[in-house]
Amino acid sequence: MAGELILRDAVPGDAEALSAIYAHYVLHTVITFDETPLTSVEWAGKVAHMQADGWPVLVAEVDGEVLGYAYVSQFRPKSAYRFTVEDSIYLAPTATGRGIGRPLLTELLERSRAAGARSVIAVIAAPGEVSVALHARAGFLDAGVLRDVGFKFGGWVDTIQMQLML
Repeated sequence: MAGELILRDAVPGDAEALSAIYAHYVLHTVITFDETPLTSVEWAGKVAHMQADGWPVLVAEVDGEVLGYAYVSQFRPKSAYRFTVEDSIYLAPTATGRGIGRPLLTELLERSRAAGARSVIAVIAAPGEVSVALHARAGFLDAGVLRDVGFKFGGWVDTIQMQLML
């Protein structure tokens, strides 16, 4: 990396960058099961909602360029799940392999603990080797596989579940 990695809270002005990063994964991979990219307006609303719920939404920035983001949101909508969150982490395609994912996830987990989360669930589209390895290095444990739960680009996709107790 040319400049210093800055991890910070997302702000409304980040919505366009978040939308662009996410669109790549929506349109070209099964990493997300969304099939239509979110607009920057939708991203701004999503970020505002998660932050209003008290959960961290972080951005990784180098030299003023947003290279990735991570957030947690409540795992399921029922109130009994209020201390269990699901994490999401995405890097710009040009930012993968540059050492951004690990510090971004580490900071996200610290902030999630401070916000009251007890358990973090990672739902990873299989085979997801890079994401599985990233989460395993952070202490996540295998919590099982759900077979054929997504259908995208004409094929069935499994999800790997991992969990970390904070």
